[in-house]
Amino acid sequence: MSRKRRMFDIDLPAMDDIPVGKVPDKVLEKRRGPMAAAISENADALRDQQSTEETIRAENDRLAHELVRLRSEGLVTERVALADILFEKLTRDRKPGPDPELDELKASIQEIGLSNPIRLERRSDGRFELIQGMRRLSAYRALYEETGDESYARIPAGISEAGDLDSSYRRMVDENLIRKDISFAEMGALARAYAEDPANDCPDVDKAVSTLFKSASYTKRSYIRSFASLLMMLDKVLKHPNDIPRNVGVELKRKLDATPGLVRQVSAEVMSEPDRDGAREVAILRSFLGAPETSVAKKAPVESADKPRRAKTTFQVSGRAGIAKCSASSGRIELRYDLDFTRVDRSKLEAAIAAFIDALPEEDDLTHG
Repeated sequence: MSRKRRMFDIDLPAMDDIPVGKVPDKVLEKRRGPMAAAISENADALRDQQSTEETIRAENDRLAHELVRLRSEGLVTERVALADILFEKLTRDRKPGPDPELDELKASIQEIGLSNPIRLERRSDGRFELIQGMRRLSAYRALYEETGDESYARIPAGISEAGDLDSSYRRMVDENLIRKDISFAEMGALARAYAEDPANDCPDVDKAVSTLFKSASYTKRSYIRSFASLLMMLDKVLKHPNDIPRNVGVELKRKLDATPGLVRQVSAEVMSEPDRDGAREVAILRSFLGAPETSVAKKAPVESADKPRRAKTTFQVSGRAGIAKCSASSGRIELRYDLDFTRVDRSKLEAAIAAFIDALPEEDDLTHG
């Protein structure tokens, strides 16, 4: 007896409806065992950890290089023992003697600490050379001597590698240019000392001023040169040069240049009062500026009564370096101005004079005007 085959109808989906591609992760997770899933998760975690460590190492390397750069430029503050700080490299521009404002600085340091670290350069012997901050260092030393407090035995400092001598001087000078109490005599004395030091290879004071005070204006450099020359003329005569006002020093230097023999007279008059203070010394110097010409030069000829006095016009003009005093008479004009005309380029000076003359009216215009 034969069996009958039974037929079944199966509904197959259309080919377009069958999804083709990657099997979903959720399906794979259901198929993977717990061990395989753990291994996969551990591998992912290791990759994340390695990436994080590489990022951290790169950041640490960047920070280390930045720290080295900042430290080499003296921008990282360190506490340095006072005994390890020397000031042999540079001639200081601070005037000798007690500092009347040091007590105020000491009180400020005791109350709020040091606001601005000093600047040092590293020496080959492991010690340090002071570049900026003489008053701050002096205040710390005084506080340590007076109190014995070990917190004052070390001072905050920015340390840089030793630079060339000119750069070190420039750093010191540029910081002190903003001091309100620095005098032109101090700056002139520094220029003299710099020029006289064989290590600087500087031929004269003019070059020293140009090198050290490059950041200052042309007019200010001219004043510093005047004071440097004045100190050379009256060397070992002046006891209080830092008290001399700018105008007195500049005008006196000009008068000494123009009047032979006046240096001896000024020196004798100043030294005749050995117990003079700063105010008296300035008063003596000022007296030579206001003295009549007969006291310092040949007596001017007296004009006869029947000879008419020459008409003269005086006036003042404001300029960038101050007030220019002018005096004009027939065939002559005088100009007094706080500027060293000998240092002005000759072509520029000639052009200025030519422009001045060209701007004047002709004689015919004056006659028919």
